[in-house]
Amino acid sequence: MDMEFLMSMLTAKDTKQAYGALLELEHLSEESDDLYPYTERFAEMVSDRAWAVRCRGLRLFCKQARWDEAGVIDRNLDRALTILEDEKPTAVRQALAALLDVVPYKRELWLAVRQRVEAMDLSRYKDSMAPLIEKDIQRLLEVMQ
Repeated sequence: MDMEFLMSMLTAKDTKQAYGALLELEHLSEESDDLYPYTERFAEMVSDRAWAVRCRGLRLFCKQARWDEAGVIDRNLDRALTILEDEKPTAVRQALAALLDVVPYKRELWLAVRQRVEAMDLSRYKDSMAPLIEKDIQRLLEVMQ
């Protein structure tokens, strides 16, 4: 498996290929720490101008939490959590779901995650999306009980 090729596919214009690479890399992240060295790179992707790239970056960033003994997640969490202010509600929903990969392994980050999630302004989203985001928030908060 050519890791650099898969990584480059994450920002490809062809969304089908990019999504396929994301799924493959997520699966790999569940099986091994092979992608852990890319954790900071994933955090940087959250600042990309393309919302899909921001989501892919955050999802892979969060998948590395189980392998994070060096505190890379901790040091980059604030940067990664900026996606919770994204204008795209789909990005926000994916981010909230991805955080479910962090909280079981990073109890020390619960307060920071909780504060950012509780401070979210849902009024910026359409009436059809705000309740869905609220459900996602509640699910994440329940896991952190």
